[in-house]
Amino acid sequence: MNISPSGVIVPATADTTTALLAEAYTHGVSLPEPVHSTIKGDPGALLVAAQDCIITFTNFHFPPATVSLPEPVHSTIKGDPGALLVAAQDCNGSFENIPVKRKKGPAPRLTEPELCRVCGDRASGYHYNVLSCEGCKGFFRRSITKNAVYKCKYGGKCEMDMYMRRKCQECRLRKCREVGMLEECLLSEDQIKAKRLRRQSTDPASPAAAATPTLPAKMSPEQTEIVEQLLKAQREVLHPSKEDVEKVTPWPNDSDQSKEAAEARFSHFTDLTILGVQAIVEFSKRIPGFLRLTREDQIVLLKSSAIEILVLDVARRYDEKMDMLYFWNGLPYSRHNFKHAGLTELVNPMYDFSKRIRNVHIDDTAYAILASIIVLSPDRADVSDHHTVEKMQEVFLETLQAYIKTTMPSDRLLLPRILMKLTDLRAINNTHCEQLLALKVENHKIPPLLSEIWDVPQ
Repeated sequence: MNISPSGVIVPATADTTTALLAEAYTHGVSLPEPVHSTIKGDPGALLVAAQDCIITFTNFHFPPATVSLPEPVHSTIKGDPGALLVAAQDCNGSFENIPVKRKKGPAPRLTEPELCRVCGDRASGYHYNVLSCEGCKGFFRRSITKNAVYKCKYGGKCEMDMYMRRKCQECRLRKCREVGMLEECLLSEDQIKAKRLRRQSTDPASPAAAATPTLPAKMSPEQTEIVEQLLKAQREVLHPSKEDVEKVTPWPNDSDQSKEAAEARFSHFTDLTILGVQAIVEFSKRIPGFLRLTREDQIVLLKSSAIEILVLDVARRYDEKMDMLYFWNGLPYSRHNFKHAGLTELVNPMYDFSKRIRNVHIDDTAYAILASIIVLSPDRADVSDHHTVEKMQEVFLETLQAYIKTTMPSDRLLLPRILMKLTDLRAINNTHCEQLLALKVENHKIPPLLSEIWDVPQ
């Protein structure tokens, strides 16, 4: 067999394994129990230890010329000084054409860390279809959910590594897509919770459903107090006053197709939007616990949620027969009205959402709670105190669930249906970002307040 431990020849007989083990122990090689158990009872097994990437047991060597390792075997032990390979074959010192025998179960953990395919940092697992680190995972998620547009300062050809990932966001996002990250794999926190609730509702006997405590049929005193505070805020501040509505730029005659008329229509919608945003800001300040968040997180949550609450509010006043939306000034608006004002990107998604939400019963109470849930979304980009925001949102989710169970106990799927609409609102939020970019390109003058809320450069 050409194996020479300190000049001793070990014959290639049926008892080779026993002799080889004996010689290994003699030369101070300690074999762990899993390895001993692997070859125990297999008289044809040949044990190979990869120490410093050569075939050796301390002073116990296989002559390199007599051992031929095919690439799959070599790759198994390459770079892993502790790797142990067992092959049950002829014990003749050759591995050529011998398949590697693998045990069932997960693959053995490599000692070298797996690297992120985007930047080369230590990978934490597969995220959005690609082996990546936590940093690139979070960056890709924020970029897609915020519909971010980046600009490379270095010509768009940056080589991505752990240094450049902080310097060039455009090239980093491009590299994420090149290595296979998929936008379809993203799930928002609201979407995850909605899917979980829907699964539990449709299968009450499932372990997940059994582990979820059943809320009482009546709302708790704390939940009742939350609802009362939200309804009071809704009555007092959520909708603009009549005096403010009267200051909105008048809508020109529909027959007037002049440039001035188009600008007046655009100003009309921006004035209404400003009133809506101001009302949402005041409402959010009255959400229980909101003002206890840091000022930075308050600003982030308000900026990212305002358009979603605006769309949800207007969608509740959709007239399906006329295919029109009623704003808080009491006037109806058609799709053509939006298009003539230059809002072409947003109109169809908003009207389509309004049609779909008619199948979901959202009264004033449910709307006030849902608006609070939208504001307190912990997965918004740049939220710093994610844990606190998430805990706050859970309180309102439980309040909404208790309210629906109290008022409509027969409709077990209503809560999942309502929460799934938050996913639609996220999509509209992304479309709204595209609309802002188009307006900027077309040189529309966006009012300073809206530019600040939605980070539109002046």
